[in-house]
Amino acid sequence: HVDLTESGGGLVESGGSLRLACEASGFTFSDFVMSWYRQAPGKRRELVASITADGRIANYTDAVKGRFTISRDNARSTVFLQMNNLKPEDTADYRCNAEARTVVDGRPRIWEFWGLGTQVSVSS
Repeated sequence: HVDLTESGGGLVESGGSLRLACEASGFTFSDFVMSWYRQAPGKRRELVASITADGRIANYTDAVKGRFTISRDNARSTVFLQMNNLKPEDTADYRCNAEARTVVDGRPRIWEFWGLGTQVSVSS
């Protein structure tokens, strides 16, 4: 069965760093775009960063550009999020997402999987 397991969250002081990891199993990891989303209490879920299946292109939301780096290791079926210079506004539940788009019987189909999340808390 499909599984995405996040790790690396925790409590850190403002200006500190954390490295999140999301280990995947049950699907062909190297075929999927991988992303990190976050959701703070009372706020909408936000796409933080994404990386193409081959790892060549990464995109970030403006709020984390220059501070966060997404990377992946297809041999280990793992995606990472290095978070530096953390701020209290980065406090949220972080979840990894896997997405692939294919055509089945002539119709587009989206394959999407989610992890359960890991909590990141940044104190001021």
